[in-house]
Amino acid sequence: MHYATIKNCDIANGPGVRVSLFVSGCTHRCPGCFNEVAWDFAYGEPFTQQTIDTILRMLAPSYIRGLTLLGGEPFEPQNQPAVVELLRQVRGELPEKTVWAYSGYLFDRDILSGRLGDTSEYLSYLDVLVDGPFVEQKKNLSLRFRGSENQRLIDVPKSLSQGRIVLWQDWQGDKGGWIR
Repeated sequence: MHYATIKNCDIANGPGVRVSLFVSGCTHRCPGCFNEVAWDFAYGEPFTQQTIDTILRMLAPSYIRGLTLLGGEPFEPQNQPAVVELLRQVRGELPEKTVWAYSGYLFDRDILSGRLGDTSEYLSYLDVLVDGPFVEQKKNLSLRFRGSENQRLIDVPKSLSQGRIVLWQDWQGDKGGWIR
């Protein structure tokens, strides 16, 4: 796998200050994509153990809330092995950090169906998945953490345990307080 860039103080792609990894390679080719350069699987730098070590160091400070995976497409089958290895190490060393992923694939239709291979370990490390392709006609700049109205913010652990899509909520009004 290659990656396009790593941002170490991202506040746009999930709650709090995050480290964001933009992987290379995407077959969706959504019109109006903000990161068209990352469609090429060979774009950027090779993803190595040294890259993982750099990300782990960036994630270590207490003010960093978590890791976000974007692209390109982090669920492309050829990107999954490297992403899963990164997530294994993040969860092993920094289990308190949240992990978000953005995907043009749909959670229920593509990711859970097996069409992209066995994603069970990958999903076990995620807190939130923002799914669905960017649709230029549904672009809405007022949306939080997504670019178009068709995209969903999915609470992955709750969705897996309940066997249905549960949307992520960052405020649990009557339950009292913020959730991770």
